[in-house]
Amino acid sequence: MIVPNLHYAELQDSYFFLRISEKSEAYLAAHPGEKLYKMGIGDISQPLCPAVIDALHQAVADQATMEHFHGYLLESGLHELRETIAKHYASRGVTLSPDEIFISSGAGDDLGELLDLFAPESRALVLEPAYPAYVDTNIMSGREIIHLPASCDCDFLPEPDEQIDADLIYICSPNNPTGAVFTREKLKTWVDFANRRGAVILFDAAYEAFVTDPALPHSIFEIEGAPTCAIEICSLSKTAGFTGTRLGYTALSKELVRHGMSLNAMWLRNRTTRTNGVSYILQKGAMAAFSPEGRRQIESQLALYRENASVLSAALDQTGLWYCGGKNSPYLWMQCPDGMKSWAFFEYLLHEIQVVGTPGIGFGDCGEGYFRFSSFGNPKDTREAAARLVSLLKR
Repeated sequence: MIVPNLHYAELQDSYFFLRISEKSEAYLAAHPGEKLYKMGIGDISQPLCPAVIDALHQAVADQATMEHFHGYLLESGLHELRETIAKHYASRGVTLSPDEIFISSGAGDDLGELLDLFAPESRALVLEPAYPAYVDTNIMSGREIIHLPASCDCDFLPEPDEQIDADLIYICSPNNPTGAVFTREKLKTWVDFANRRGAVILFDAAYEAFVTDPALPHSIFEIEGAPTCAIEICSLSKTAGFTGTRLGYTALSKELVRHGMSLNAMWLRNRTTRTNGVSYILQKGAMAAFSPEGRRQIESQLALYRENASVLSAALDQTGLWYCGGKNSPYLWMQCPDGMKSWAFFEYLLHEIQVVGTPGIGFGDCGEGYFRFSSFGNPKDTREAAARLVSLLKR
Protein backbone atom coordinates (compact mmCIF):
# COMPACT_ATOMS: atom_id res chain seq x y z
CA MET A 1 0.00 0.00 0.00
CA ILE A 2 1.25 3.49 -0.87
CA VAL A 3 1.65 5.61 2.26
CA PRO A 4 0.79 9.29 1.72
CA ASN A 5 2.69 12.14 3.30
CA LEU A 6 0.91 12.11 6.65
CA HIS A 7 2.11 15.64 7.44
CA TYR A 8 -0.61 16.95 5.13
CA ALA A 9 -3.09 15.90 7.81
CA GLU A 10 -1.44 18.46 10.13
CA LEU A 11 -2.29 21.38 7.86
CA GLN A 12 -4.95 23.76 9.06
CA ASP A 13 -7.84 24.85 6.89
CA SER A 14 -6.33 26.30 3.73
CA TYR A 15 -9.54 27.92 2.57
CA PHE A 16 -8.98 31.26 4.27
CA PHE A 17 -9.20 33.36 1.11
CA LEU A 18 -11.90 31.09 -0.28
CA ARG A 19 -13.90 31.85 2.87
CA ILE A 20 -13.55 35.57 2.17
CA SER A 21 -14.74 35.00 -1.39
CA GLU A 22 -17.71 32.90 -0.29
CA LYS A 23 -18.82 35.48 2.26
CA SER A 24 -18.55 38.22 -0.36
CA GLU A 25 -20.53 36.23 -2.90
CA ALA A 26 -23.19 35.37 -0.33
CA TYR A 27 -23.59 39.07 0.49
CA LEU A 28 -24.00 39.97 -3.19
CA ALA A 29 -26.53 37.18 -3.68
CA ALA A 30 -28.58 38.56 -0.80
CA HIS A 31 -28.19 42.17 -1.96
CA PRO A 32 -28.62 42.26 -5.77
CA GLY A 33 -27.21 45.36 -7.38
CA GLU A 34 -24.82 46.20 -4.52
CA LYS A 35 -21.15 46.84 -5.27
CA LEU A 36 -18.30 45.60 -3.09
CA TYR A 37 -15.11 47.59 -2.62
CA LYS A 38 -12.38 44.97 -2.44
CA MET A 39 -9.42 46.28 -0.46
CA GLY A 40 -8.21 42.88 0.70
CA ILE A 41 -6.87 41.22 -2.40
CA GLY A 42 -3.10 41.05 -2.88
CA ASP A 43 -3.39 40.89 -6.68
CA ILE A 44 -2.60 43.88 -8.87
CA SER A 45 -5.27 45.79 -10.81
CA GLN A 46 -3.19 47.40 -13.58
CA PRO A 47 -2.14 45.61 -16.80
CA LEU A 48 1.40 44.84 -17.90
CA CYS A 49 3.21 47.93 -19.16
CA PRO A 50 3.59 48.51 -22.93
CA ALA A 51 7.34 47.77 -22.96
CA VAL A 52 6.74 44.32 -21.49
CA ILE A 53 3.82 43.58 -23.83
CA ASP A 54 5.94 44.55 -26.85
CA ALA A 55 8.75 42.27 -25.68
CA LEU A 56 6.35 39.37 -25.13
CA HIS A 57 4.93 39.82 -28.64
CA GLN A 58 8.43 39.92 -30.14
CA ALA A 59 9.43 36.80 -28.22
CA VAL A 60 6.38 34.95 -29.54
CA ALA A 61 7.35 36.03 -33.07
CA ASP A 62 10.91 34.78 -32.44
CA GLN A 63 9.53 31.31 -31.81
CA ALA A 64 7.98 31.30 -35.30
CA THR A 65 11.27 31.63 -37.19
CA MET A 66 14.20 29.25 -37.64
CA GLU A 67 16.63 32.09 -37.07
CA HIS A 68 15.33 33.16 -33.66
CA PHE A 69 13.59 30.03 -32.35
CA HIS A 70 14.56 28.86 -28.85
CA GLY A 71 14.06 25.39 -27.42
CA TYR A 72 15.41 24.34 -24.04
CA LEU A 73 17.18 27.11 -22.13
CA LEU A 74 19.52 27.05 -19.16
CA GLU A 75 17.48 25.90 -16.18
CA SER A 76 18.68 28.83 -14.07
CA GLY A 77 17.72 31.42 -16.68
CA LEU A 78 18.95 33.37 -19.69
CA HIS A 79 22.41 34.75 -19.00
CA GLU A 80 21.41 38.17 -20.31
CA LEU A 81 18.49 38.37 -17.88
CA ARG A 82 20.62 37.24 -14.94
CA GLU A 83 23.27 39.78 -15.95
CA THR A 84 20.63 42.50 -16.13
CA ILE A 85 19.38 41.64 -12.62
CA ALA A 86 22.97 41.63 -11.32
CA LYS A 87 23.36 45.16 -12.70
CA HIS A 88 20.07 46.11 -11.01
CA TYR A 89 21.55 44.96 -7.70
CA ALA A 90 24.79 46.83 -8.45
CA SER A 91 22.81 50.07 -8.83
CA ARG A 92 21.99 49.66 -5.12
CA GLY A 93 25.53 48.87 -4.07
CA VAL A 94 25.10 45.09 -3.98
CA THR A 95 27.64 42.90 -5.74
CA LEU A 96 26.24 39.67 -7.16
CA SER A 97 27.42 37.73 -10.20
CA PRO A 98 24.93 36.42 -12.79
CA ASP A 99 25.58 32.84 -11.61
CA GLU A 100 24.38 33.84 -8.14
CA ILE A 101 20.95 34.67 -9.58
CA PHE A 102 18.40 32.01 -10.52
CA ILE A 103 15.30 32.75 -12.62
CA SER A 104 12.10 31.05 -11.50
CA SER A 105 8.37 30.98 -12.20
CA GLY A 106 7.72 33.08 -9.10
CA ALA A 107 8.70 33.70 -5.50
CA GLY A 108 5.99 31.38 -4.20
CA ASP A 109 7.52 28.42 -6.02
CA ASP A 110 11.04 29.07 -4.76
CA LEU A 111 9.93 29.65 -1.16
CA GLY A 112 8.64 26.08 -1.11
CA GLU A 113 11.29 24.38 -3.23
CA LEU A 114 14.28 25.93 -1.44
CA LEU A 115 13.42 23.73 1.53
CA ASP A 116 14.94 20.83 -0.42
CA LEU A 117 18.35 22.29 0.47
CA PHE A 118 17.84 21.70 4.19
CA ALA A 119 17.59 18.56 6.28
CA PRO A 120 14.10 17.65 7.54
CA GLU A 121 15.29 17.96 11.14
CA SER A 122 16.21 21.63 10.66
CA ARG A 123 13.94 23.94 12.64
CA ALA A 124 12.13 26.86 10.99
CA LEU A 125 11.51 30.19 12.73
CA VAL A 126 8.53 32.15 11.39
CA LEU A 127 8.12 35.79 12.43
CA GLU A 128 4.37 36.27 12.71
CA PRO A 129 1.96 37.53 11.48
CA ALA A 130 3.23 35.97 8.27
CA TYR A 131 2.37 34.79 4.79
CA PRO A 132 0.68 31.41 5.49
CA ALA A 133 2.83 29.47 3.01
CA TYR A 134 5.89 29.83 5.25
CA VAL A 135 4.21 27.63 7.82
CA ASP A 136 2.39 25.28 5.45
CA THR A 137 5.43 24.36 3.34
CA ASN A 138 7.39 23.43 6.45
CA ILE A 139 4.51 21.36 7.80
CA MET A 140 4.43 19.48 4.50
CA SER A 141 8.14 18.79 4.91
CA GLY A 142 7.64 17.50 8.45
CA ARG A 143 9.78 20.28 9.86
CA GLU A 144 9.47 21.67 13.38
CA ILE A 145 8.23 25.26 13.36
CA ILE A 146 8.96 27.92 15.94
CA HIS A 147 6.45 30.78 15.95
CA LEU A 148 7.79 34.20 17.00
CA PRO A 149 4.75 36.44 17.51
CA ALA A 150 5.02 40.20 17.07
CA SER A 151 2.73 42.97 18.25
CA CYS A 152 2.12 46.68 17.94
CA ASP A 153 4.49 47.19 20.89
CA CYS A 154 7.40 46.63 18.49
CA ASP A 155 5.55 47.91 15.42
CA PHE A 156 5.45 44.28 14.28
CA LEU A 157 9.23 44.25 13.80
CA PRO A 158 10.47 41.68 16.34
CA GLU A 159 14.12 41.29 17.32
CA PRO A 160 16.01 38.01 17.73
CA ASP A 161 15.56 36.03 20.92
CA GLU A 162 18.85 34.46 21.98
CA GLN A 163 16.90 31.60 23.57
CA ILE A 164 15.60 30.49 20.17
CA ASP A 165 17.48 27.70 18.43
CA ALA A 166 16.47 27.80 14.77
CA ASP A 167 18.14 26.77 11.51
CA LEU A 168 15.89 28.61 9.05
CA ILE A 169 14.57 32.13 9.60
CA TYR A 170 11.76 33.65 7.52
CA ILE A 171 11.83 37.43 7.14
CA CYS A 172 9.59 39.43 4.80
CA SER A 173 10.29 43.14 4.37
CA PRO A 174 8.24 45.12 3.43
CA ASN A 175 6.07 42.70 5.30
CA ASN A 176 2.96 40.92 4.17
CA PRO A 177 0.55 41.43 5.94
CA THR A 178 1.68 44.21 8.28
CA GLY A 179 3.36 46.58 5.84
CA ALA A 180 6.17 47.06 8.37
CA VAL A 181 9.69 47.56 6.96
CA PHE A 182 12.90 46.55 8.70
CA THR A 183 15.50 49.29 9.07
CA ARG A 184 19.11 48.52 8.26
CA GLU A 185 19.90 48.42 11.96
CA LYS A 186 17.13 45.96 12.81
CA LEU A 187 17.93 43.77 9.84
CA LYS A 188 21.60 43.75 10.89
CA THR A 189 20.61 42.24 14.25
CA TRP A 190 18.99 39.33 12.42
CA VAL A 191 21.97 38.89 10.08
CA ASP A 192 24.34 38.82 13.05
CA PHE A 193 22.04 36.40 14.89
CA ALA A 194 21.95 34.05 11.89
CA ASN A 195 25.71 34.15 11.38
CA ARG A 196 26.34 33.41 15.06
CA ARG A 197 23.99 30.43 14.96
CA GLY A 198 24.90 29.16 11.51
CA ALA A 199 21.26 29.68 10.54
CA VAL A 200 20.02 30.69 7.09
CA ILE A 201 17.62 33.58 6.50
CA LEU A 202 15.02 33.13 3.77
CA PHE A 203 14.40 36.77 2.90
CA ASP A 204 11.16 37.45 1.03
CA ALA A 205 11.66 40.69 -0.91
CA ALA A 206 8.52 40.48 -3.04
CA TYR A 207 7.50 44.06 -2.18
CA GLU A 208 10.89 45.80 -2.23
CA ALA A 209 9.87 48.03 -5.15
CA PHE A 210 7.54 49.93 -2.81
CA VAL A 211 10.42 51.18 -0.65
CA THR A 212 11.02 54.85 -1.44
CA ASP A 213 12.81 55.94 1.74
CA PRO A 214 16.56 55.88 0.93
CA ALA A 215 17.31 55.04 4.56
CA LEU A 216 15.51 51.69 4.23
CA PRO A 217 17.01 48.62 2.52
CA HIS A 218 15.55 47.01 -0.59
CA SER A 219 17.71 43.91 -0.27
CA ILE A 220 19.13 41.97 2.65
CA PHE A 221 22.42 41.94 0.74
CA GLU A 222 22.74 45.64 1.53
CA ILE A 223 23.50 44.48 5.06
CA GLU A 224 27.06 43.53 5.98
CA GLY A 225 27.36 39.80 6.61
CA ALA A 226 24.26 38.80 4.66
CA PRO A 227 26.00 36.83 1.86
CA THR A 228 27.13 34.21 4.38
CA CYS A 229 23.68 33.66 5.90
CA ALA A 230 20.89 34.74 3.55
CA ILE A 231 18.96 33.70 0.47
CA GLU A 232 16.82 36.41 -1.15
CA ILE A 233 13.61 35.56 -3.00
CA CYS A 234 12.25 38.22 -5.37
CA SER A 235 9.27 38.57 -7.66
CA LEU A 236 8.06 40.63 -10.59
CA SER A 237 4.44 39.99 -9.58
CA LYS A 238 3.92 43.18 -7.62
CA THR A 239 6.93 45.03 -9.04
CA ALA A 240 5.89 44.75 -12.69
CA GLY A 241 2.41 43.20 -12.68
CA PHE A 242 3.51 39.61 -13.41
CA THR A 243 0.97 37.93 -11.12
CA GLY A 244 -0.61 36.20 -14.10
CA THR A 245 2.60 36.01 -16.12
CA ARG A 246 4.75 34.37 -13.41
CA LEU A 247 8.43 35.23 -13.12
CA GLY A 248 10.70 35.73 -10.15
CA TYR A 249 14.30 35.20 -9.16
CA THR A 250 16.34 34.04 -6.21
CA ALA A 251 19.73 35.44 -5.23
CA LEU A 252 22.08 32.99 -3.52
CA SER A 253 25.68 34.00 -2.89
CA LYS A 254 28.56 31.56 -3.34
CA GLU A 255 29.70 32.65 0.11
CA LEU A 256 26.81 30.75 1.70
CA VAL A 257 28.35 27.46 2.82
CA ARG A 258 27.18 24.98 5.44
CA HIS A 259 29.02 21.78 6.45
CA GLY A 260 31.46 22.38 3.63
CA MET A 261 28.68 22.41 1.04
CA SER A 262 27.95 25.40 -1.20
CA LEU A 263 24.24 26.15 -1.15
CA ASN A 264 24.67 27.96 -4.48
CA ALA A 265 26.03 24.77 -6.07
CA MET A 266 23.32 22.72 -4.37
CA TRP A 267 20.58 25.00 -5.73
CA LEU A 268 22.07 24.86 -9.22
CA ARG A 269 22.04 21.06 -9.00
CA ASN A 270 18.47 21.17 -7.73
CA ARG A 271 17.32 23.37 -10.59
CA THR A 272 19.02 21.32 -13.30
CA THR A 273 17.34 18.21 -11.87
CA ARG A 274 13.85 19.41 -10.95
CA THR A 275 12.98 22.03 -13.57
CA ASN A 276 13.44 22.89 -17.22
CA GLY A 277 13.36 26.57 -16.38
CA VAL A 278 11.12 29.46 -17.38
CA SER A 279 10.00 30.01 -20.96
CA TYR A 280 12.00 32.19 -23.32
CA ILE A 281 8.91 34.35 -23.89
CA LEU A 282 8.46 35.26 -20.23
CA GLN A 283 12.15 35.90 -19.70
CA LYS A 284 12.22 38.34 -22.61
CA GLY A 285 9.25 40.09 -21.03
CA ALA A 286 11.22 40.33 -17.79
CA MET A 287 14.17 41.80 -19.67
CA ALA A 288 11.91 44.62 -20.82
CA ALA A 289 10.73 45.19 -17.24
CA PHE A 290 14.32 46.04 -16.29
CA SER A 291 14.93 48.27 -19.31
CA PRO A 292 14.98 52.07 -18.81
CA GLU A 293 11.65 52.49 -20.63
CA GLY A 294 10.14 49.54 -18.79
CA ARG A 295 11.27 50.93 -15.44
CA ARG A 296 9.75 54.31 -16.29
CA GLN A 297 6.41 52.79 -17.24
CA ILE A 298 6.35 50.46 -14.23
CA GLU A 299 7.17 53.31 -11.90
CA SER A 300 4.01 55.13 -12.99
CA GLN A 301 1.97 52.07 -11.98
CA LEU A 302 3.78 51.76 -8.66
CA ALA A 303 3.01 55.44 -8.06
CA LEU A 304 -0.68 54.67 -8.52
CA TYR A 305 -0.56 51.93 -5.86
CA ARG A 306 1.45 54.18 -3.55
CA GLU A 307 -1.22 56.87 -3.93
CA ASN A 308 -3.87 54.29 -3.03
CA ALA A 309 -1.87 53.52 0.11
CA SER A 310 -1.71 57.23 0.93
CA VAL A 311 -5.48 57.55 0.53
CA LEU A 312 -6.09 54.64 2.88
CA SER A 313 -3.49 55.95 5.35
CA ALA A 314 -5.16 59.35 5.42
CA ALA A 315 -8.49 57.67 6.12
CA LEU A 316 -7.12 55.64 9.02
CA ASP A 317 -5.38 58.76 10.37
CA GLN A 318 -8.80 60.39 10.63
CA THR A 319 -10.23 57.47 12.59
CA GLY A 320 -7.53 57.64 15.25
CA LEU A 321 -7.08 53.85 15.18
CA TRP A 322 -3.62 52.31 15.44
CA TYR A 323 -2.12 51.02 12.21
CA CYS A 324 1.21 50.44 10.54
CA GLY A 325 2.30 50.16 6.90
CA GLY A 326 1.01 52.30 4.06
CA LYS A 327 4.43 53.90 3.60
CA ASN A 328 7.12 52.03 1.67
CA SER A 329 4.61 49.20 1.44
CA PRO A 330 1.37 48.32 -0.38
CA TYR A 331 -0.28 46.97 2.80
CA LEU A 332 -1.87 48.61 5.84
CA TRP A 333 -2.37 46.69 9.08
CA MET A 334 -4.88 48.19 11.48
CA GLN A 335 -6.09 47.34 14.94
CA CYS A 336 -9.80 46.53 14.94
CA PRO A 337 -11.90 49.04 16.92
CA ASP A 338 -13.43 48.34 20.32
CA GLY A 339 -11.61 45.03 20.76
CA MET A 340 -13.43 43.41 17.84
CA LYS A 341 -12.16 40.08 16.53
CA SER A 342 -10.85 39.97 12.97
CA TRP A 343 -13.75 38.07 11.40
CA ALA A 344 -16.32 40.17 13.30
CA PHE A 345 -14.73 43.32 11.87
CA PHE A 346 -14.78 41.74 8.41
CA GLU A 347 -18.53 41.17 8.71
CA TYR A 348 -19.04 44.68 10.11
CA LEU A 349 -17.32 46.35 7.13
CA LEU A 350 -18.99 44.05 4.62
CA HIS A 351 -22.52 44.65 5.85
CA GLU A 352 -22.25 48.29 6.87
CA ILE A 353 -20.19 49.85 4.07
CA GLN A 354 -19.58 47.02 1.56
CA VAL A 355 -15.80 47.17 2.01
CA VAL A 356 -13.87 43.89 1.92
CA GLY A 357 -10.53 43.48 3.66
CA THR A 358 -8.50 40.59 5.08
CA PRO A 359 -8.95 39.36 8.68
CA GLY A 360 -5.62 39.34 10.49
CA ILE A 361 -6.24 35.95 12.09
CA GLY A 362 -5.47 34.37 8.72
CA PHE A 363 -1.80 35.27 9.19
CA GLY A 364 -1.28 33.63 12.58
CA ASP A 365 -2.76 33.74 16.05
CA CYS A 366 -1.13 37.07 16.87
CA GLY A 367 -3.06 38.58 13.96
CA GLU A 368 -6.33 38.22 15.87
CA GLY A 369 -7.89 41.63 16.41
CA TYR A 370 -6.12 43.13 13.37
CA PHE A 371 -7.10 43.69 9.78
CA ARG A 372 -5.21 44.10 6.47
CA PHE A 373 -5.99 46.49 3.65
CA SER A 374 -4.32 46.32 0.24
CA SER A 375 -3.49 49.26 -2.01
CA PHE A 376 -3.55 47.21 -5.22
CA GLY A 377 -7.16 48.05 -6.04
CA ASN A 378 -8.76 50.40 -8.51
CA PRO A 379 -8.03 54.05 -7.52
CA LYS A 380 -11.65 55.15 -7.76
CA ASP A 381 -12.81 52.23 -5.61
CA THR A 382 -10.02 52.90 -3.13
CA ARG A 383 -11.11 56.52 -2.66
CA GLU A 384 -14.73 55.46 -2.16
CA ALA A 385 -13.74 52.72 0.31
CA ALA A 386 -11.58 55.20 2.25
CA ALA A 387 -14.45 57.70 2.49
CA ARG A 388 -16.79 54.98 3.74
CA LEU A 389 -14.26 53.85 6.34
CA VAL A 390 -13.94 57.37 7.72
CA SER A 391 -17.71 57.83 7.84
CA LEU A 392 -18.23 54.50 9.64
CA LEU A 393 -15.30 54.45 12.05
CA LYS A 394 -15.61 58.05 13.21
CA ARG A 395 -19.16 57.47 14.45
